[in-house]
Amino acid sequence: MDWVRGDAVGRGGFATVSLVIPTTNPSRFPSLTAVKSSQALTSCWLKNEKHVLDQLGSCPRIIRCFGDDYSFENGVEYYNLFLEYATSGTLADKVNNCGGWIPEPQVRRYTRSILEGLNHIHQNGFVHCDIKLQNILIFDDGEIKIADFGLAKEAGEIKQRKSECRGTPLFMSPEQVVDGECESPADIWALGCAVLEMVTGKPAWKVEKGSSMWSLMLRIGVGEETPEIPENLSEEGKDFMEKCFVKDPRKRWSAEMLLKHPFVSDGTVSFKRVHESPRSHFDFPDWVSSMTSSVPSSPESQSPWNFDESRLEGFCTPEERLRQISTVDRPANWSESDGWSSVR
Repeated sequence: MDWVRGDAVGRGGFATVSLVIPTTNPSRFPSLTAVKSSQALTSCWLKNEKHVLDQLGSCPRIIRCFGDDYSFENGVEYYNLFLEYATSGTLADKVNNCGGWIPEPQVRRYTRSILEGLNHIHQNGFVHCDIKLQNILIFDDGEIKIADFGLAKEAGEIKQRKSECRGTPLFMSPEQVVDGECESPADIWALGCAVLEMVTGKPAWKVEKGSSMWSLMLRIGVGEETPEIPENLSEEGKDFMEKCFVKDPRKRWSAEMLLKHPFVSDGTVSFKRVHESPRSHFDFPDWVSSMTSSVPSSPESQSPWNFDESRLEGFCTPEERLRQISTVDRPANWSESDGWSSVR
């Protein structure tokens, strides 16, 4: 093996991320490379990420992959995926470091970059399925890239199970929670949630402590309620958010359309900051930032929605389906599947 595992920089529900230290062949890796690893027997999410990144090819707004391999460590076989390492963390870190919100001029620039990445993903026939601030990496030059493609899928791919559900609850679109439909419009809805969080420092949906998963899923999937757009956002920003939060996915704007919106095409803005006490994710129930997948998970983190297909037979209304997915047995700590915890 021409590399060894360096310090750990992050841990997720199904993989760990460490720095790569080249040994016999230093030219194989760039100076800063991360290795994302999981046990070989439970590496399907990582292998899916490798497949999607290979199919997407080169794009300046998408994390680069430098290959993969297997290793034996302490008698265990691991699958390893080599990726670009972002020393500046994620957009979620940026929000925290900026005092709980990002100035709108920066939000506009970041949003355009995310849209450029999404447009490339969608035009190449894929859906990310888990757009959120924790999955947007920031590099030394200030540029950002979309990462974490473990839940990504081909557009139009037929669901293997009608109970299949992908994504993070607070970023899910109405069609995701009602029908399990995750196509390119779902990424746009999630983008709107991410933009709102950049501006306010708060999740798109206000969730009180002690509230149930059922209540959130019902609000997202049934009725006309949408995330509240902040008053201190510019008129261009408010209009942009409205285009993202269209309940009907057929009428929601695409990434290509949104790239022409003045919110991301015009850098000038007048932004009013309303002084509010920032509220962190830790003020919310554990389940609000969870991730689920139709792909089998590792022993360390079983899928939060491990459905029994037979229990869904006979369901015919959105309300009944939402009640099922929000009350099914799940791990006590939903925050484990929220992506990554930094250990830098």
